[in-house]
Amino acid sequence: MNFKKILSLLLILILSTTLLAGCNSGEVNKEMGKDNAEEEPQEKSSKMTEMENALMSQLEPMPEINKGEKIGVLVISLTNPYWVNMKECYERAGEELGIDVEVLAAPTEGDTTVQLETLDGMIVKDYDAIIFSPIDRNNLIPGIIRANQAGVPVINLGPGVDEEGLKEQGGFLDGRITIDFENQGKMAAEDMLKQMPEGGKVAIIQGIPGAGQSEGRTKGAKEVFENAEGVELVSIQPADWDRNKAYNITMDLIQAHPDLKGIFACNDVMALAAVEALETANEREGVIIYGVDFTDEAQEAIIADRLDGSVTYSSRAYSKAGLLLALKIAQGQEVNEAVYSPLVIVNKENIDEFHGWE
Repeated sequence: MNFKKILSLLLILILSTTLLAGCNSGEVNKEMGKDNAEEEPQEKSSKMTEMENALMSQLEPMPEINKGEKIGVLVISLTNPYWVNMKECYERAGEELGIDVEVLAAPTEGDTTVQLETLDGMIVKDYDAIIFSPIDRNNLIPGIIRANQAGVPVINLGPGVDEEGLKEQGGFLDGRITIDFENQGKMAAEDMLKQMPEGGKVAIIQGIPGAGQSEGRTKGAKEVFENAEGVELVSIQPADWDRNKAYNITMDLIQAHPDLKGIFACNDVMALAAVEALETANEREGVIIYGVDFTDEAQEAIIADRLDGSVTYSSRAYSKAGLLLALKIAQGQEVNEAVYSPLVIVNKENIDEFHGWE
């Protein structure tokens, strides 16, 4: 059994124990000098609390907070609602933890050159640490090496860099916090098939080729579809995270395969574009559509019975954990293992359990 599978089992055990014990995040926050009753909104989802507890358990021992560290964060692009939400979550978590947080981004999701230039500019800004999420596995490697040389700790959140390639060039990461992207695709595909008891034709709409989250989600879903009896995977096409491209791909799909039964899109932006295309063509009925990220628009679409489901995790807990990991490293704690966020499926059956989700 590989490390990821072992870690996934441990996280499931943590979540189950948390639920049975009826505990909340108060103990974690008290350790950091916070009163949970004052800090957490009453409408906070119990699932979100469970997820936060599972993340925090991986970060023990906790760093000191309210010391005024300055942390730079580089996300992919604020043209995507997922990263807009992450920016807001980073900023709120920074206020909670007493950190001066600055969030920067590339202008578009494919602008690898400007994202690298932005990282280079951040290295000279006297940050105590930098958290970054790369557009692809290789575009930020030169900047990471320059950060290493400047003595600025670097934490990779989310999509991963090519660590072997980085090591070969003399670079290294100080910390890693991520998602099992392959499992996201697997979870979505498995939940889709529960709603397709007779099987049928399915398709996958990818993000940018080579992007870690796109490749992982595609691989996980592809394996499930290809191993399912009565299911035929008829198309895998990249839409580059672009709504218009995903819309056009879907239009082409239903022309080529009028009996299509399911579409898995590697994020909610593209999944919602697929919904719009099918609605425009009056072909929405009978086609199961899933995305990833559970954005506000996806939540509304699931409630309205337009989108069938999405795979998610708590951006609030994820960003907070990323900042705490950065603090640990900035304060001299050694972190040897990657931190993984638990995942959850949201669909029509359980959408009511995600009130107040962030």
